[in-house]
Amino acid sequence: MSGLKKIKSALISVYHKDKLDLIVQKLNELGVTIYSTGGTQKFISDLNVPVSAVEDLTTYPSILGGRVKTLHPKVFGGILARRENKGDQEQLKQYEIPEIDLVIVDLYPFEETVATGASEADIIEKIDIGGIALIRGAAKNFNDVLIVSHRGQYEALQALLDEKGGETSLDDRKAFAGEAFATSSHYDTAIYNYFAGEWPENFRASQNESKSLRYGENPHQKGVFFGKFDEMFEQLHGKEISYNNLLDIDAAVSLIDEYDDTTFAILKHNNACGCASRENLVEAWKDALAGDPVSAFGGILITNREVDAATAAEANKIFFEVIIAPAYSAEALEILESKKNRIILIRKEAKMSDVQFRSVLNGVIVQEKDRKREVAEELQPVTKKAPTAEQVEDLLFANRLVKQSKSNTIVLAKGKQLLASGVGETSRVDALKHAIEKAKSFGFDLKGAVMSSDAFFPFADSVEIAHNEGIDCVIQPGGSIRDKDSIEFCDAHDMAMVVTGIRHFKH
Repeated sequence: MSGLKKIKSALISVYHKDKLDLIVQKLNELGVTIYSTGGTQKFISDLNVPVSAVEDLTTYPSILGGRVKTLHPKVFGGILARRENKGDQEQLKQYEIPEIDLVIVDLYPFEETVATGASEADIIEKIDIGGIALIRGAAKNFNDVLIVSHRGQYEALQALLDEKGGETSLDDRKAFAGEAFATSSHYDTAIYNYFAGEWPENFRASQNESKSLRYGENPHQKGVFFGKFDEMFEQLHGKEISYNNLLDIDAAVSLIDEYDDTTFAILKHNNACGCASRENLVEAWKDALAGDPVSAFGGILITNREVDAATAAEANKIFFEVIIAPAYSAEALEILESKKNRIILIRKEAKMSDVQFRSVLNGVIVQEKDRKREVAEELQPVTKKAPTAEQVEDLLFANRLVKQSKSNTIVLAKGKQLLASGVGETSRVDALKHAIEKAKSFGFDLKGAVMSSDAFFPFADSVEIAHNEGIDCVIQPGGSIRDKDSIEFCDAHDMAMVVTGIRHFKH
């Protein structure tokens, strides 16, 4: 194996000490000289392992309240010195600087401190200076030095020490160095984003956790998920989650968060194909399924209530990929687990970001998430006829579905049930015609239904088509220079229309 190096000395400076004891004991067993600082030095001494204080090496004490401990040529010289460079070796001898072959660092918990809501003074003190410098220095000199930059690498280091008896290859050191720069860049990104605030001038995003997916949207595409899935969900059952599953799960969560009532929704390709709000969950499921039992095949199911046995038994009659709920009864879980590959998720209480971004061309676009959710008091009647209280409930129900569907979108609803929608169409008229056709194909009577549009009507044709099908109440953002045409048609045909002043495009 090329580039073999024997670890003879190590510098250990960590914030957390858990899982460090086995590493220290193994290094001692291998005869490695250990240098350390402050609390880490005490921890090692308490293990009855010989350890030299960095202060004795540098002849300087830890100063400025611990802000300066390792920032010294006798530390960084031993890390950065090139073993095959004659000049470097002469200077090490001249200044009595020992070579350091292994550096173990655990940075101050900056992100964790920010998350606690600590004061700015406390947060600033958790910006690691010496630790980040040690990481970068050791990683730069991976040709000679092994850098362990976070606790997650302890197991790999332990295996390396056990299997190779304290020797490392160039490939080993380079792999650890790569991860070290990932550690340092993530840390600096977190600090930058703290200082920059919600809308920084420079785009920085970083996720340490990653999971390779079977493939991307299609089998010929590679796919990886970067994020902390386990913070949001507990997977109780089923196969590995795919790229497309993740997109659908994200859409499902965004949709169900629009509703406070007991609601069940079924999604396919990021759009709702069924949704209903009811007094009890099993009825919400049945009426959601009725919206499009064909598209529900292989879909994503989500609800905002605990799934009981009755609901599970009904849902179990069809094939679906994923079900998401805040909880499941024991009986419901037993029923749902009857299908081997079915993904069953418990949604946890977890804060989601208010900002979203996506790659476009050779860059990134960033925006606030669409958190606007209209309420009854905000609806502005623009016709002579005002909607009834029941119609207002349906208008709001439909408008929340429109908001979470691909544009152009038209949603038809009645009795807080999705009758049909036209999504992702290139014209609003086509979206409406598609919705009408679907609703009729599943036996729905559109008389008394409401229509919601994600953007204004540029002509009166959509409300005319809706009227001809018995739809007599409309919600839309308004804002067209020809709003008057649609309003006048509604007034002439005893229809009610309200505007929100808010467009809900979702491209």
